[in-house]
Amino acid sequence: MKVILYSKVDCCLCEKAKTVLQELQREFSFEVKEIDIYKDDRLLEKYQLMIPVVEIDGEEIEYGIIHKDVIRKRLLYKLNS
Repeated sequence: MKVILYSKVDCCLCEKAKTVLQELQREFSFEVKEIDIYKDDRLLEKYQLMIPVVEIDGEEIEYGIIHKDVIRKRLLYKLNS
């Protein structure tokens, strides 16, 4: 499973999202790739008002306030499909 966290530096919601993903890594086996949207103009334009954004296998799952149960359900779905 490929999990991407789109974020930026000094973003409290991004830090909370990172914590949620780290907690879920105790239950599920996945790596998180964190991408700073300010290092890519295309990503900055796309996600500037949305970050943090969690993407799993190319699908945007949630943005803004990241809920652990939403991400967990999607991880379970991906594992079972």
